[in-house]
Amino acid sequence: MFNKLNAMIEKSILPIANRLSTQRHLKAIRDAFISILPITLAGGIVAVLTAAPVTEDTTNGFLLAWRAFADNNSMLFGWINALTLGAMSLYICIGIVYFLCKHYKIVPFQPILLAVFGFMLLMVTPLELGWAGKQVEISYLDGKGLLPAIMVGVFVVEAYHFMRQRNWGRIKLPDSVPASLSETFASLVPSVVIMFVMVIVCAIFNSQGTTLPQFIYTYLAPTLSAADSLPFTILITLAVHLFWFFGIHDAALAGILGPIRDGNLSINAAAHMAGESLPAVFTTPFWVYFVIIGGCGSVLALALLLIRSKSKQLKTVGGVGLIPSFFGISEPIIFGVPLMLNPLFFIPFLLTSTVNAIISFILLDTGVIEKTFAMLSWNMPSVFGAFLSTMDIKALFLVIALIIIDMVIYYPFFKTYEKNLVKLETESEAEAIEAEA
Repeated sequence: MFNKLNAMIEKSILPIANRLSTQRHLKAIRDAFISILPITLAGGIVAVLTAAPVTEDTTNGFLLAWRAFADNNSMLFGWINALTLGAMSLYICIGIVYFLCKHYKIVPFQPILLAVFGFMLLMVTPLELGWAGKQVEISYLDGKGLLPAIMVGVFVVEAYHFMRQRNWGRIKLPDSVPASLSETFASLVPSVVIMFVMVIVCAIFNSQGTTLPQFIYTYLAPTLSAADSLPFTILITLAVHLFWFFGIHDAALAGILGPIRDGNLSINAAAHMAGESLPAVFTTPFWVYFVIIGGCGSVLALALLLIRSKSKQLKTVGGVGLIPSFFGISEPIIFGVPLMLNPLFFIPFLLTSTVNAIISFILLDTGVIEKTFAMLSWNMPSVFGAFLSTMDIKALFLVIALIIIDMVIYYPFFKTYEKNLVKLETESEAEAIEAEA
């Protein structure tokens, strides 16, 4: 049965996953999200600094001083947040343009300018509000504007590349003209066409008393809500781990999941800075700190079992992989045990992270534990990241409880595998002794 499943995966799913991981638009989206890590890190640090755990009954001098520091610098922190997580969509738009231009081997400067122009233009507030197009709705620069950002970035580069390839309106200048000037004139007609299209799109939505992001959120609200639900979380957790088990890295789905997770994080960060309730559960820190504890497969629990194994092989793998898994790097355990393509570990590899996702989602969604609003680092240990991303001490204890649950799930499969390896190692040692004699 396992062999049939493996053959089906290799024949039907593996080619699709490979295409997803190399598809130029999804790859550009993935690379854009990875590249803005310094921006999201800065926003996460600011979010933590403004979240002093102080109540009316707090008497601790350090916490009170922390709260006073945050209050005295609230304007500065607010601007930093607005220009980091609060402007995520703008940075993603620029990143997508850059990496798509890199794919097509074209100079990215002009397309980046066009994308920024188009993206900001589509944020213009309708004329009916009396602002005469002189102000922009900056609330859509955060995660709520990710879909327009992706659409604008992809359209600009594809249209620009299409027209440049066919030399639309190319103005031929003498060889003596500097290359930068020649490039500017060569891109003049494509730039004008793209800007004209953007203006038309803006005018259409303006005439209806709305903007592109407002339109998207009005008509796609049910779909976006479904992406922040327990069924979706379970489905995506199983899909990512099924792919990983058969050797398909989770980066294959990053281009699809990145906009959802990081978009929700940006929305939560904005709500946190505004003192409002946080709307989303399925965010990047939720995934990194609560679901995949130790990396995909939640292997930190298994690493803790391995270091006390009776098998020399497993004990060695545990010693090598414990520290990396503590920092969210699962590859040493996945390839060392191995877990990948190992039928014995198929169930626990999928089940541990899925159980983590279910328990964590329910507790965060019901308010037992605060939702996440800050992302400090992919490699921050979950026990610390869970607390800092929520500023709720209960999150730390939840992660510890989840690690114990994961150990319980892995234990019977680990002991069965260990028994087989110990037997093989004993037989191998006996054969070696006989050979020496």
